[in-house]
Amino acid sequence: MPGANGPRIGLALGGGAARGWAHIGVIRALREAGIQPDVVAGTSVGAIAGAMLCSDRLDAFERWVVELTRRDVVGYMDFALGDGGFIQGRRLLTHFHNTFGDLRFEALATPLGVVATDLYSGQERWLQQGDVATAVRASMALPGVFTPIQVHGEWLVDGGLVNPVPISLCHAMGADRVIAVNLSGGLVGRRIHPPVPTADHTESVQEPAEDAPVTSAGWLSWLTHGVRNGSDLLQAQFRRGSAETVPGVFDVIATSVNVMQDRITRSRMAGDPPDLMIAPRLAHIGLMELHRGEEAIDEGRRAVKRLGPALESFLEDVASPKA
Repeated sequence: MPGANGPRIGLALGGGAARGWAHIGVIRALREAGIQPDVVAGTSVGAIAGAMLCSDRLDAFERWVVELTRRDVVGYMDFALGDGGFIQGRRLLTHFHNTFGDLRFEALATPLGVVATDLYSGQERWLQQGDVATAVRASMALPGVFTPIQVHGEWLVDGGLVNPVPISLCHAMGADRVIAVNLSGGLVGRRIHPPVPTADHTESVQEPAEDAPVTSAGWLSWLTHGVRNGSDLLQAQFRRGSAETVPGVFDVIATSVNVMQDRITRSRMAGDPPDLMIAPRLAHIGLMELHRGEEAIDEGRRAVKRLGPALESFLEDVASPKA
């Protein structure tokens, strides 16, 4: 659905780093309800999920997400202090190219639009041509974490700075009805507890103490000794501070991003609301806890199921649209 003469459905996939794996569960549940989008727009991790959906690679992508371990996540992080961010993201891009092949917008089965931000002008950029992986890498370039990427002479960063849930892009691509997936709902004002250790955390990687301070010396030590000897220090950077300790680097970045995206999303949706809003409950998953994919996917499914009458009303609307 919809029928040949029915309204065109757009799916707006919001940003949210590791919480974005919930998009997979959302897409699965929507399919089960009979909803297949005609156009897809994505910001940051929403752009990754959108690319996999539009290229019919969602099954392989889900397997990769579910199998990710904490050690795998560390391995994809190619650090580069002095290049505009801690992480270059080249290893992740190479992995996508090697695993899923070279994707170009023009060859996608479903039209895809990706949102990024011009670093210097602050203007929103809609990427819909050329190499998909490059566009996705630009869209996910979270300031301070991932280095910016140059596209057509412009330095682009995370699209969440200007359009965290790209409803407007779906409309611009011709969508008559838009389903939005907002990953930022309920995050502001809630203190997130430290992550729960997982089974993949082996003895060779020693967990830092809960009250271990996060210092610049820790970063320098990690860079000096490499991933194998310093992975415990790297994990300390991702650990959230408690009420008694100074917030860590990523605690500050994550909380600031949550506040920013929540405010921008509220403002933009006030003027351009979606026809159906899906809001997974993901406050328990941290910004870079990419190894918790199965939890996020399950919550994405549950978020769609919770819609109940709202989903039924949407289905009725697209099945027999008003004249």
